[in-house]
Amino acid sequence: MYLIVALGNPGPEYQFHRHNAGFMVGEELRRRHGLPRLRSKFQGLSAEGRMNGARVVLLLPMTFMNSSGKAAAEAARKHKIPVERILVIHDEVELPFGEVRLKEGQGLGGHNGLRSLQQCLGSRDFWRVRVGVGRPDHTDEPLIDHVLAPFSEPRDEILGLIERAADVADEWLAGQGGGSCLV
Repeated sequence: MYLIVALGNPGPEYQFHRHNAGFMVGEELRRRHGLPRLRSKFQGLSAEGRMNGARVVLLLPMTFMNSSGKAAAEAARKHKIPVERILVIHDEVELPFGEVRLKEGQGLGGHNGLRSLQQCLGSRDFWRVRVGVGRPDHTDEPLIDHVLAPFSEPRDEILGLIERAADVADEWLAGQGGGSCLV
């Protein structure tokens, strides 16, 4: 079994913000694979099912970004999922808008959601899909204001980014032995 943790902040006021890129990718994966409706569980919204032949728990923590690790650790403990079978999907300001990269472990890049995951899981050896949201265009704009603002890019480019990030998650799962994945 695998745990896919899609990071974001709860509430309609954050729905299409850069910091919620993980939530958007999680919803795309749920839709793409026909997972059941999200239900309240593990301090978040969760669905269980199969993706690319593998059993997965998809989790959108409702603890706010900076406490995401609590929800992920609860789900991992309940299902006895080791950290190397956890994939975290999150926004990444160090990547330009539109880029998506897969990474295992290493640094947290100042991302408080990842820091919470490391603290609660006791490891940073989880896998990550980094969804590039870029840095502010203006150097005087605080980074927090940038990530807590809606995307400014055209809708079709945002949808393309979300689909590419979901493709990377699918490829990761297929490479873990979940099955084949056509991307």
